[in-house]
Amino acid sequence: MDDIKHLIGKELQDFESKFADSVKSHVPLLDRIMHYIVKRKGKQIRPMFVLLSAKLFSDNIQESTYRAAALVELLHTATLVHDDVVDDANERRGLFSINALWKNKIAVLVGDYLLSKGLLLSLNNNDFRTLQILSEAVKEMSEGELLQIEKTRKLNIKEDIYFEIIRRKTASLLASACAAGAWSSSNDDHTTEQMRLFGEKVGIAFQIKDDLFDYGSAKIGKPTGIDIREKKMTLPLIYTLEHASTEIRRKIINIVKNHNTEKDRVEEVIRLVKASGGIDYTRQKMFEYRDEALAILNRFPENAVRNGLESLVRFTTDRTF
Repeated sequence: MDDIKHLIGKELQDFESKFADSVKSHVPLLDRIMHYIVKRKGKQIRPMFVLLSAKLFSDNIQESTYRAAALVELLHTATLVHDDVVDDANERRGLFSINALWKNKIAVLVGDYLLSKGLLLSLNNNDFRTLQILSEAVKEMSEGELLQIEKTRKLNIKEDIYFEIIRRKTASLLASACAAGAWSSSNDDHTTEQMRLFGEKVGIAFQIKDDLFDYGSAKIGKPTGIDIREKKMTLPLIYTLEHASTEIRRKIINIVKNHNTEKDRVEEVIRLVKASGGIDYTRQKMFEYRDEALAILNRFPENAVRNGLESLVRFTTDRTF
């Protein structure tokens, strides 16, 4: 990550300043909340992908690229704020969530505000193609979330449905980040679509890595077994259920449905998943998507930026947090 930040360090600094300006308000309460949001920034993976995707096709970052990165971050932040309300989550990245500090009503309005600021940022600058790319992602994310809710109720998600859910719910935004960055500097539909596909593959690998964390013991700010407690059907569990004996399958489903708050029972499911080969299979699928993403990237000429993008892709699957 240090090499990547060195490659686009100045651009990232400029982006942070422009993003902070883009969320300013004339309402003191809103300004305080925006300051809190800006201060608790995460890894900034998505803005990095926007900036690097743009720089792959032009040495100079345009204002339209910074606006694309800001739009991606505004939409991403809005969805996180709303997700925390839906999930009744009190923490985000080890800090209090907006709804924990200012309650649900304010958190929902803050999410709406962030969404509207993103829309206006694009519309006021005639970034219609960028807005189209990102609006498609928001639609996909909503559909993915609802598809997951629908399927989780019955615990009958198959592998193809799982990949459809994470393609929509998680990968679509990263795909749009890469597409928007590419469009901002190339204005070429074919190039933009290639980078969208690249981002989609990376996004799927990224989500699979997140799902694997649920079965690990690394201190990543996400308690082990939380997906099981929330009855989320992720790939390690899906693989195990599809390959387990009838007896084991019934036992796992019973625990997930009826005993998902009992620590010992959750740990039993984790042990069964590990014993079934579910973790190894999931890691294999993650690397397959990573390699498919790199194959798309390698169609473009090799340079420092392409190498930086490759490093960022590898970070998404090698990270420990």
